[in-house]
Amino acid sequence: MQAVILAAGKSTRTYPLTKTRPKPLLKAANKTIIEHNLSQLDGIVDEAVIVVNYLSDQIKEKIGDKFENIDIKYIKQKEPLGTGHAVMSAKNMLKDKFIVMNGDDFFSNEDIKRCTEHEFCVLVKKVSNPENFGVIVQKNNILKKIVEKPKIRISDLANTGLYVFTKEIFKKKLTKSKRGEYEITDYLKYLVEAKKVNVKTVEDYWFPIVYPWDLLGANSFFIKNIKETKNLGLIEDNTTIMGNIIVGKNTKILNGVYIEGNIVIGENCKIGPNCYLRRNTAIGNNCHIGQAVEIKNSIIMDNSNVPHLSYIGDSVIGEKVNLGAGTITANLRHDNKNVKSMVKKKLVDTKRRKLGAIIADYVHTGINTSIYPGRKFWPHATTLPGQAVKKDIR
Repeated sequence: MQAVILAAGKSTRTYPLTKTRPKPLLKAANKTIIEHNLSQLDGIVDEAVIVVNYLSDQIKEKIGDKFENIDIKYIKQKEPLGTGHAVMSAKNMLKDKFIVMNGDDFFSNEDIKRCTEHEFCVLVKKVSNPENFGVIVQKNNILKKIVEKPKIRISDLANTGLYVFTKEIFKKKLTKSKRGEYEITDYLKYLVEAKKVNVKTVEDYWFPIVYPWDLLGANSFFIKNIKETKNLGLIEDNTTIMGNIIVGKNTKILNGVYIEGNIVIGENCKIGPNCYLRRNTAIGNNCHIGQAVEIKNSIIMDNSNVPHLSYIGDSVIGEKVNLGAGTITANLRHDNKNVKSMVKKKLVDTKRRKLGAIIADYVHTGINTSIYPGRKFWPHATTLPGQAVKKDIR
């Protein structure tokens, strides 16, 4: 069987992290979204066609032409004309039955496998806010209707963006929607009339990455589920570990480091001495975490430095970031209300009571920088020593 992975889009809602990388290369638990999904497809498909466009060379360099047991092919979607157009772009590379999946959500092997038991299938999940999704109406697990972001509640089943199709779908000639795109859901509407489409509900997990802070939920889930410690580095004797950890090659964890809960650390890192790493933290490759640093429930990407006397909580830190000594990310409002963040000039409720900073690649902060909850730093942004960051820095 084949899989078509939709990885062409330019995601603006995940800015500033996707100013310098395509969204499928965002990470949780030190693994990119696209690597995670390919690993979940292993044993189900023998070939994946990745539809690319935005910063496509980064995906090709990362994945190559083989991933585990899956042969990889690429097709460029020349214009951003929608998900239906992306599938059409791959038409000539497809044989018969195939999986289609969003390249920027985390899917599970178990749920994918259950979908492939059927000729046609759509994967759904019960959600509390269906008005934000394409909504599926089903009867006896058979698709009856799909409606995009309905104004009234007709179902609590969200379309996850994972489908099983055959080339039968290409009998339907798509036309542009009101927003000027070819929609993959029009294939589903055609199949409702022509065939039987099975509906499967997520039983394992599905993490849609709509905003940057959504990475923290996926990261937390995967790290919580680490079952045993795997250490390929050097941990000095005077270190306290209260959880399961994964430590990469050539990483050194120095005296006085206290690890509370499950965490993941990449290769060639220097951790400590005398720092405090709290649950659900992922630290990438070639990172330095200095003395008297506290990190909690955060993602630190490759080649970044968090030197002494700093606090990073509920934050996402990009690659090649250097935080000045004493940098503090506030992650809780005084009124205890949800943290809000600016997205495309609109203030968005993150639905998170605790959220620190979203810091893109190549950012440098001055010593003693204090950052208000939910603030973002665009690539190459800097701060002055002692600066209080009240607004996003572009």
